[in-house]
Amino acid sequence: MASTDSAERIDQHGPAASSAPAGRQPLALRIVHEEHERLAAVVHGMRHLARAMEEQGLRPDLKVLRAMLLYISEYPERLHHPKEDRFLFAPLRNHTHLHDAMLVELEVQHAQGEAMVRRLAHALARHEFGGPVELAYFVQQVKRYADFYTRHMRLEEEVIFPALREHLTEQEWQEAGEAFAGNRDPLAGLELKQDFERLYTSIVNITPAPWGLGPAL
Repeated sequence: MASTDSAERIDQHGPAASSAPAGRQPLALRIVHEEHERLAAVVHGMRHLARAMEEQGLRPDLKVLRAMLLYISEYPERLHHPKEDRFLFAPLRNHTHLHDAMLVELEVQHAQGEAMVRRLAHALARHEFGGPVELAYFVQQVKRYADFYTRHMRLEEEVIFPALREHLTEQEWQEAGEAFAGNRDPLAGLELKQDFERLYTSIVNITPAPWGLGPAL
């Protein structure tokens, strides 16, 4: 697992999610917060690289951007979102309907995010094969996705987290904590978390300084 310092070097402006100490937050919320920080670090690392490509003529090895795209396309859909839906959102709906509209919006955003990542991958391919003329479109898609996912994570942490703390029972928190602490996808039964941790570490190590630990360009 990459250190917090490494994550901070990927995104020097800090993650989208609140950096306030978790305190006595339930284990599941602490883990979701940590996962948000990793996702935010990768997303904003991509944004800073894209900006440097556009404004400074930076030409990084595109495997850095492809690794970032793989992480943000696979990690939320295969590990993060399924656990949120099953162990946090579903129990909250069972306790109260006050937040139903927000939960629906978050679920819609999950689908929107997946579509936006596909457009990002297409934009990167266009740049790779079309050269500098396609760079502006790729940068535009990166900015759109970074802004979108920043808002998404803030909604979860600022609106849904407090509701979860208010309504979930001790048993529900225990089940959620065990699910988020495990290395298995609760829906597919696959051991995925360690693979994503290795991918995250690889991203940190190949991202050029000052955003990551790789050689400066």
